[in-house]
Amino acid sequence: MAKPRRKVRIVTSFRPLRKRYFRLRKKVRRLRKGIIHIQVTRNNTIVTITDRRGRVAIWASAGACGFKGRRKGTPFAAQTTMEYAIQPLVKRGMRAANVLVNGSGRGKDAAVRTIFRNGIIPYFVQDMTPLPHNGCRPPKAKRKKRKLK
Repeated sequence: MAKPRRKVRIVTSFRPLRKRYFRLRKKVRRLRKGIIHIQVTRNNTIVTITDRRGRVAIWASAGACGFKGRRKGTPFAAQTTMEYAIQPLVKRGMRAANVLVNGSGRGKDAAVRTIFRNGIIPYFVQDMTPLPHNGCRPPKAKRKKRKLK
């Protein structure tokens, strides 16, 4: 049996592709005061800004800001991430915040300094990094091989 013939569509006029406009961010809520959660690890920096009740207003990470690989853990990446998260809220009227820092990465100080630089007054800066109070019991020592005489 013969296959049906395909209809060939001929385009006579050049029509440019539709321009696509897309938002970089969702609509940011207006906050006067909030809580800035900074999670700094050796490999990445994650910033989450919430209102007082804990509802997330905006978040950013070093990976979302365009850093890849080893560069995500640098102080410059932490600074850029903080600016990327704070700028929309500062424009919408955020003036003060509590700052909670968690982790032991290189970008911790840079991220906190960026908050001061952008005009937000922190009520307090609290380090929430978990530290062991003597911690877990270490594993027992490996057995030594006896030398035969």
